[in-house]
Amino acid sequence: MGCLWRLLGYFVVNPGSTLALAYAIEHPYRVKAMILRGVFLLRPKELNWYYQEGGASNIFPDYWEDFVRIIPPEERNDMIAAYYKRLTGTDEKVMLEAAMAWSRWEMATSKLEVDEKLLKKVQDPMWALQFARIECHYFINKGFFKTDNHILDNIEKINHIPCHIIQGRYDVVCPMRSAWDLKQKWPIAQLHIMPTSGHSATEVAITKKIIECTDEYQTML
Repeated sequence: MGCLWRLLGYFVVNPGSTLALAYAIEHPYRVKAMILRGVFLLRPKELNWYYQEGGASNIFPDYWEDFVRIIPPEERNDMIAAYYKRLTGTDEKVMLEAAMAWSRWEMATSKLEVDEKLLKKVQDPMWALQFARIECHYFINKGFFKTDNHILDNIEKINHIPCHIIQGRYDVVCPMRSAWDLKQKWPIAQLHIMPTSGHSATEVAITKKIIECTDEYQTML
């Protein structure tokens, strides 16, 4: 794993690109090249787009309704805080209900078309709880970054490193604006826009591009 970290920024759940970028900024001498899929810079406007009314909720209003249903109206001005309170509470029923609602929202919006197989993952409450808690913990703490724009403010430390940025044009979870902003600060990075893809790494065009990019970098191992 150490060898892989020295080579690549991994493509996992949406904070994965954030973690890869943060690691590279702290340890640029350990990173030879990066592949980022679905860029998420953990800025307030990105969190608000996805977890507050008026962003992704306008594209998936049906699933958004399910997401907000368990939160009282007076708490909906900060959905992350409202969910965090429930995910870390002592009432197991409330905790699992929140975990499944949080995870269902992300699974429903991860592809260009809603994938029932992804929604079925949410039916495992323990999986949903782990998924939701990890994400919400980092989000409520703003990634433990010192500033709201930590990654772009420090990108000069790594913008000499080769990088492929793979981005679905219709990614609702990590909208393309973040990948675009990153590319502007990282001239040598190659931005690959998948014209008919959403967020998930399992979308055909994204999977194909990931394989192409890893094949290109395999000689660096």
